Amino acid sequence: MKQKIILGGILVLLTALLWTINKGVFANSNETYVQVKIPAVIDYNFDIKPILSDKCYACHGPDANERKAGLRLDLEDKAFLELPENPGKYALVKGNSSKSELYQRIITDNTDAVMPPADSQLHLTTHEKKLIKKWIEQGAKYEKHWAFLSPVKSQLPKVKQEVWIQNEIDAFILEKIEDKELRPSQKASKETLARRISLDLTGLPPNTAIVEGFLNDNSNTAIANLIDQLMALPTYGERMAQEWLDVSRYADSHGYQDDSYRSMWPWRDWVIHAFNTNLPYDEFLTKQLAGDLLPNANKEDVLATGFNRNHPITQEGGVIQEEYRSYYVVDRTNTLGKGILGLTLECAKCHDHKYDQLSQKEYFEMYAFFNNVKEQGLRMDAVQAANQKYFADAPFMTISDVDTTGVLSFINKKGVEAVNVMVMNDSVPREAFIFNRGEYDDHGEQVYPNTPKTILPFADDLPRNRLGLAQWVTSEKNPLTARVFVNRVWGMLFGNGLVVTAEDFGVQGSLPTHPELLDWLSKDFMEHNWDIKYLIKKIVLSATYQQSSVATTELKAADPENILLARAPRFRMSGEMIRDYVLATSNLLNREIGGPSVRPYQPKGLWEETNAGGNRGVLTKYVEDSGDSLYRRSIYTIWKRTLPPPGMTIFDAPNRDYCEVRRQKTNTPLQALALQNDVQMLEAARVLAQNTLVDAKNDVEVVNAVFKNILIRSPKEDELKVLEDYYNNAKTRLASEEENAEKLVAIGHFNRLKTDPVKTAALMLTAQVIYNLDETITKE
Repeated sequence: MKQKIILGGILVLLTALLWTINKGVFANSNETYVQVKIPAVIDYNFDIKPILSDKCYACHGPDANERKAGLRLDLEDKAFLELPENPGKYALVKGNSSKSELYQRIITDNTDAVMPPADSQLHLTTHEKKLIKKWIEQGAKYEKHWAFLSPVKSQLPKVKQEVWIQNEIDAFILEKIEDKELRPSQKASKETLARRISLDLTGLPPNTAIVEGFLNDNSNTAIANLIDQLMALPTYGERMAQEWLDVSRYADSHGYQDDSYRSMWPWRDWVIHAFNTNLPYDEFLTKQLAGDLLPNANKEDVLATGFNRNHPITQEGGVIQEEYRSYYVVDRTNTLGKGILGLTLECAKCHDHKYDQLSQKEYFEMYAFFNNVKEQGLRMDAVQAANQKYFADAPFMTISDVDTTGVLSFINKKGVEAVNVMVMNDSVPREAFIFNRGEYDDHGEQVYPNTPKTILPFADDLPRNRLGLAQWVTSEKNPLTARVFVNRVWGMLFGNGLVVTAEDFGVQGSLPTHPELLDWLSKDFMEHNWDIKYLIKKIVLSATYQQSSVATTELKAADPENILLARAPRFRMSGEMIRDYVLATSNLLNREIGGPSVRPYQPKGLWEETNAGGNRGVLTKYVEDSGDSLYRRSIYTIWKRTLPPPGMTIFDAPNRDYCEVRRQKTNTPLQALALQNDVQMLEAARVLAQNTLVDAKNDVEVVNAVFKNILIRSPKEDELKVLEDYYNNAKTRLASEEENAEKLVAIGHFNRLKTDPVKTAALMLTAQVIYNLDETITKE
């Protein structure tokens, strides 16, 4: 009996506890946002729409199939209508929150009536409720989505610390810094700037001549001179192309199960050439989207359209070709959305977009632009393709030796026979339909080429083909194209774009941290004829870019994520850049531009593990190259979709099955292990060590020389002491372990010089330590 009483008491206590929790008795009254200041004037795009999108659009947004109670909140003309299920009542009443059902439902304590519903696990903070109330009281004004409004150049803000400003960018940045009562950081040292600018513009560290020239240039134009010097190098085009290959999902294989070889590398050569010749961005896009449709199109124009054929293609037997053909068209449509327009178009393939004002019909109207290519998929399996050297699905163009002496002179053919490259050719007009539920064989309403009106109506004088689409994309009236590219360039230089979600400028994407700056730069970019080099130089010449990256205690506390940009960002380089950095500083790098993909060092057996069989075409077994091909830049490393280069995958490279505009950023033990044990890293340390010993006048200077060669700057006194002690201890240890020293200096295929193996191995280990420093793999 006693036990029953105790159990009963416990049950009563638990019931009471659950009731009090449900009623919010233990809720923290001091919510994070309670103390946040409510703006004097509520901005719909920046204050209200994010709340509605996150908390309301799932049931009351663009998707008609999921809409509840007949209420639609994303459109102004619908939001103020009488509620169908509550006659005489309205979700929103301008100027009157007490009569606005939307507000009353979000503040009610009635769990059966509260919105969002209790079972949705969504709720509004006190701050958000106050924002909505004030917005209603100020007239509940709606605005077009910020990214769908044409960018304008606003007046430069007035700031106190005008002496810090070097160009227009700084005024916008400084305004927000001063709003938080902070100060920008001091200018970085010239050594740091030389390294930073070189990495950003060429993807490589600066050589000794460039550094010394910059350090000795005391003119006001020293940085501008350095920028011009670096942009004139062919390595600039490689650096910029590396970013574009992710966007364009470039690979040397078809993907899917067999994942056999394709010959698309001449298109990569074109991208490098386009950046090096500073092809305006609007022309760069036009050629890739519709170069074959340009008046008097030449072979270069047609080659550029390989952009649209970079998607995976199946070689599997027994597939339904029309099904996969539709996948290829979908891929081209999605790539336009994500890579160029910054939109998640793919979310409207199966139904109306749940958050953005993009209907399923509009999705397939965009799809219709890409639907007329005479493609049937690869007509043979991987084995047959290898035997017949069939490495391109029709339509393709053939590049001969004659072509590379004329209009295609930028292609590094390297003596290989004629190359076929997949391109576009609208030779098969097809009808297009809405796919019910996204299923290729369930046709709904017929549609015709068109673009979303909410972004920019398709002009009547434009042709209803890809060329017309390209002209629509690059119109200065298009609110997205310039913004998206400017944001991506900003992200390349600062680690994050002004819009962090570079792939999504829609309602669910992040808001710009500096919207006026993004608009100003976008408009300025178009006014200067979409000049990419001009844009980059403008950013690099700003005081914002040239700040020190040292995070003071004050800045860490006030702005831990560096959103205000009161200091320069500091982030790890990509896998490609780390490898290229090591090759360049060890003097191993083969600086040849362009040509077929190469096969550097790679752990044995990886390709074999991903194959569908023992002999499935050209990419069945990995056979590494020899000679200088081992040391080409990473942009030329062969890219197999089912197993991309492992040294780059470890550092967050995508597999390129789809368009990617923003790589994830991870920090894992595998990355450290790769830096410490990869053959390429060890060989580079060995070659740098032996070259340093050959050039050194005495043993005293070798550690200092290696450090300066890798990090550009001279070591501090304490750094040098630690490294010299390490070097001397390694020499002492290896003197009694000469067999281990010989093993170390035998790593890699590059020629050994006649240097002392013990000293070489000890200095090699010292160089490896420096290569593994956080500073080495980080853009300071």
